[in-house]
Amino acid sequence: MDALVVNVPDSQPSSGEPFGNDGWFPDIDQEHLRDSVRIHGDIPEPRLREACLYAMANVNRELRDWQSRQIESGYSSLAQVPGTQMGGESQLLMLYRRAVYSTVKADLTERYRDHDSTGAGHDRADDLSPGIDEQRRNARWAISEILGLSRSTVELI
Repeated sequence: MDALVVNVPDSQPSSGEPFGNDGWFPDIDQEHLRDSVRIHGDIPEPRLREACLYAMANVNRELRDWQSRQIESGYSSLAQVPGTQMGGESQLLMLYRRAVYSTVKADLTERYRDHDSTGAGHDRADDLSPGIDEQRRNARWAISEILGLSRSTVELI
């Protein structure tokens, strides 16, 4: 009887090291990131790191003026900025992570087409498009909440 061969994607063990941020915004725990937005082990750490650093840079840039005001008020990190506590931590930290994680997930999902250029791969990527939009929306809403802006949804009819 022939042996059953199962192809398992190559996955590299993670170093477990957090992705370092700018010192004011928090570092990102890569395992928490993977678990929170279901990023599978077949996404290698270098690709995840690149997507996460890109996301942090974008979110940090969008929050730069707000961050400057907080620093002027004497807060040396996001964790020190007063905010509602939920689950033992600042809601601002949760919102920041949501903005970064959602941006990472959207970026990596958009790259799905790179993994399979067949028709089936493109169809699968097309199926993921609504999820990409939702992740981008989640990031926008989290940033708006940090900034204290109301959010609105507008549809063209």
